[in-house]
Amino acid sequence: MFLRSIVTRPARAMWSARPPDARGPSRHTRRRTRAKTRKPGAWTPKFARLGGIAMSFAFCAIRAIAQTADAQPATQAPTDSSTQASAPTAPPAGWWNRATLFGDLGGLRPWLGQYGITFGLQETSEYLNNLSGGTARGGAYDGLTEFSLGVDTQKAFGLAGGIFNVSGLQIHGTSISTRNLQTLQFASGIEADATTRLWELWYQQAFAGGRVDVKVGEQSADQEFMTSEYASTFINATFGWSALPSVDLPAGGPSYPLASPGVRVRATPADQVTVLAGVFGSNPAGNGIGDPQKLDAHGTNFSLRDGALIIGEIQYAFNRPPANGSDAQDAGLPGTWKLGFWYDTQSFNDQALASNGVSLASPDSSGIPQRHHGNWSVYAVADQMIWRDSNGGPRSVGAFARLMGAPGDRNLVDFGANVGVTLKAPFSGRDNDVAGIALGYAHIGSHARDLASATAQTTPGFPSRTAETVIEATYQYQIAPWWQLQGDAQYFFRPSGGIPDPDNPAERIGNAFVIGVRTTITF
Repeated sequence: MFLRSIVTRPARAMWSARPPDARGPSRHTRRRTRAKTRKPGAWTPKFARLGGIAMSFAFCAIRAIAQTADAQPATQAPTDSSTQASAPTAPPAGWWNRATLFGDLGGLRPWLGQYGITFGLQETSEYLNNLSGGTARGGAYDGLTEFSLGVDTQKAFGLAGGIFNVSGLQIHGTSISTRNLQTLQFASGIEADATTRLWELWYQQAFAGGRVDVKVGEQSADQEFMTSEYASTFINATFGWSALPSVDLPAGGPSYPLASPGVRVRATPADQVTVLAGVFGSNPAGNGIGDPQKLDAHGTNFSLRDGALIIGEIQYAFNRPPANGSDAQDAGLPGTWKLGFWYDTQSFNDQALASNGVSLASPDSSGIPQRHHGNWSVYAVADQMIWRDSNGGPRSVGAFARLMGAPGDRNLVDFGANVGVTLKAPFSGRDNDVAGIALGYAHIGSHARDLASATAQTTPGFPSRTAETVIEATYQYQIAPWWQLQGDAQYFFRPSGGIPDPDNPAERIGNAFVIGVRTTITF
């Protein structure tokens, strides 16, 4: 299948039969969308010239690989099947055992598969309720219908190594985070403006026996960069596309529900090492003021006018399960470790200082923020199984950690951290259930904190800003391979780091407690 659920943020095991890079919505998913009002920078370099900068990140690996005559297929970072315990052998495809609700559609799926055509359809619906704190109590429903269509060009017309993919989103319901919470870390990775939109539209071609591939077209970078497999268990958006890039990049960067035109190169210089490099349009919504999702309401802007976002990442994966998909376990516990960076060529507003050098809170301020050329971040991600049943059972424990840093003068969030633990098969007979607890942390940048302090000097009672923290506990109940039910609870400390309550500006928005349920059906 080509569809990757954004909800599940790395694709779940039920999609493991799809071609390696047929990606539809997922890493939510991961998203992460923020309605920005900051005007994108006016400085716009030549997009094409910048492509060489990022591509050099993978050059050495590609050069060596291209000379290898007996190269093996490209190796990806492990999916759930490599970081969780091996899934049990699939039972006969009865109603409750089939991979999708509609099965093979009377033979349509296998018939299309002969010609390299696959498609996916998935609906995610959820209801989240804020029980205390925030800006308002109450609940909200939101949902996401995801569709993707993929073509294997070798089966379709004999071109080996090619994959074409197009995906679309139908987003419905209301965002509880913007309406009731005012948090930086959205309660759900599928929250977005209600609309029907194109998401990704790209072509990928493999070279050097599959050890190098290049993807060109409209892409959502959250599908491949900065991802954590174990974090995909959780509903909060920060465990997909983290709060730091979501808040700091123009329009949240090329991440759900937006995408940008770009080029991504992936190389596998060794079986355990994968190198990724990409150049994308910096602002997926295009230049403008207001909600980026409304500026690009249907995903057809294809903006290249506002600079470039350059991303590079190296991944080291070890103790992976056998490539043939057997249940044999390696002597060691599997894990994946990643190190990466991004650089944005636009100009960014200072979070505290005006163009005349005084605080934006000062009466003497020009009212126009200072501008900084460029923006950057470095990050590290670790997914590690830390225990599994020595008798070969499905039960295992996995842990993840992700750390990110960025300059504090031009970014609202200058440090982000995500950590968590998951337990697969927590109860006897529930081999495919997963329970987990995780923490997300978004630290307010030094200049944004300075501005809050300066404002407090002229506005008595104005709250200080420090950081926002969310703790999430969740349980995924696998009713059938095609149907999942998930209960969830989240507690937010200091929403948005401690901003004033709109109904009482002398007080900050109160800590919020959110509970909810999500259901995901794969058709």
